[in-house]
Amino acid sequence: MRLTLIDWLVVAAYFAFNLAIGLYYRKKATRSVSDFFVGGRKVVWWLAGTSMVATTFAADTPLAVTGLVARNGIAGNWIWWSMALSGMMTVFFYARLWRRAGVLTDVEFAEIRYSGAPARFLRGFRALYLGLPINLIIMGWVNLAIVKILMLILGLTKVQALVVAVGIMFITASISTLSGLWGVLVTDLFQFVLKMSMVILLAVFAVKSIGGMSGLVTGIRSVEQARGATGSLLSFVPDINSTWMPLITFFVYIGVNWWASWYPGAEPGGGGFIAQRILCAKDEKHSLLATLWFNLTHYALRPWPWILVALVAVVKFNNDPAFAADPESGYIRIVMTDLPVSLRGLMIAAFAAAYMSTIGTQLNWGASYLVNDFYRRFLVRGRGEKHYVTISQFTTMLLMFLSAVVTFFMGSIADAWKFIIALGAGTGLVYLLRWFWWRVNAWSEVAAMIAAFVTSLTVQFGFRLNESDPKEFAYIVLATVSVTTIVWLSVTFLTRPEPKETLLAFYRRVRPSAALWGPIAREATDIVPQKDGLFNLMDWLLGVAMIYMFLFGAGKIIFGQLSTGLVFLAVGLVLGAVIYGDLNRRGWKAITE
Repeated sequence: MRLTLIDWLVVAAYFAFNLAIGLYYRKKATRSVSDFFVGGRKVVWWLAGTSMVATTFAADTPLAVTGLVARNGIAGNWIWWSMALSGMMTVFFYARLWRRAGVLTDVEFAEIRYSGAPARFLRGFRALYLGLPINLIIMGWVNLAIVKILMLILGLTKVQALVVAVGIMFITASISTLSGLWGVLVTDLFQFVLKMSMVILLAVFAVKSIGGMSGLVTGIRSVEQARGATGSLLSFVPDINSTWMPLITFFVYIGVNWWASWYPGAEPGGGGFIAQRILCAKDEKHSLLATLWFNLTHYALRPWPWILVALVAVVKFNNDPAFAADPESGYIRIVMTDLPVSLRGLMIAAFAAAYMSTIGTQLNWGASYLVNDFYRRFLVRGRGEKHYVTISQFTTMLLMFLSAVVTFFMGSIADAWKFIIALGAGTGLVYLLRWFWWRVNAWSEVAAMIAAFVTSLTVQFGFRLNESDPKEFAYIVLATVSVTTIVWLSVTFLTRPEPKETLLAFYRRVRPSAALWGPIAREATDIVPQKDGLFNLMDWLLGVAMIYMFLFGAGKIIFGQLSTGLVFLAVGLVLGAVIYGDLNRRGWKAITE
């Protein structure tokens, strides 16, 4: 794809603006480690929530969605749509608890919930495990997306594209090291508006190029006939005996995956950069609203422009061997064929924005683990804030270079998604229960992480099950969840509970529901027991239904079913009003105290 001087000037202006934001927030972010990693806990809900959305809207996301749709149809998106159940649970059950915990990172949680050597081991282990291998895999697939984009758009080799990607990442790392979380938050806001605008425009031009929605539907029907498959690529929920999305895979997504598997941005109970944004919010009310805004935007607003472009790619490139070998590249090929020349510079800037918003967060988040939860906690203690900020900046740059090495050996974005989900399968339940059940101890978490890691790799490599195959992915998750759950529950009952003093201190600090804290709650007579469990459960279920009503209502309207779509949207609005009414009735004071 040929670029004009104007295109390059637009791209240059984009990078210059981002650097200016980094310089502007430099002084504000480098006063302390708290300012650098959680913005001094002064962030408003809409900025924190939009930053969550921007982070999950990476350069890899539209490419991975294209691959999912090409292989499994629209229903293939249930691999992440199902995570709405986990996300809304975080909104109503966990966001307030995280804010009350007042930790700097979610890994630090280990030493307020548990005690002694096991707690120290867990904190250090999770800091290294999540901060290095897991974080590097995540950054690796984000890098891979921009590498694929550069290879197709500029005609570069993988090595050449990776060098350019490192240059872009260096700019991102510079912003992160200059301005910490404040720079990341503000650039995320700007980047989200830019990239959302461009993907919507691309979807409009792509659908128009194929004869509008009627032409798209006709083209998809032809593809289905040519492939001789059962079921439909256009089904929002997979048909019985569908070859696009086996029912066992769908049931694993909606019945197991969302609560059992750890996945960045959809951790059961919150965690990672989601917890970081919750912790940076001004108070509990802002933490709840930030997480609610994130889930609404993430699941209900963003998917359809990506899906429409993916479907156009399926129609246009169905007989192309290159597309069959790498369907994720179809999104970029649509950019090259259907986007007007005048918008190419803006689209490249949008891809850069998608890439930078995620990489910036992953660098800041990963460095927070390695510095706050390992270096400062175990290696070098008692130094001044400036020292730790400097180490944080150095660690950010180190992570940047290591992620480039991982990218070089990575091939598929969607497969990397599934690998991480399978690797963390079974750990989710312990992350959910550790807040609400006093009997969970540090060894419960350690056992869950080790069991999930060993079982997942054994099933994948020992029994040669492939996470790329929908059915085999379901079997991997089911096996890993089953073994991991048995292991961590057994370890929990075979080891001692945490000391009563630790449990009392945690209960008083976080004030969870007293239902499963019986012996501890009875001793903490100074704490008024929380009795909002049923209301939170109601809001959670209504919130999940609201998201799916908005998601599928928009989809129905897009595919010409106007009346059905409007009914879905109206139901979603009613559910939202009920949730708002309940929170308002209980009073925000009850949420912020």
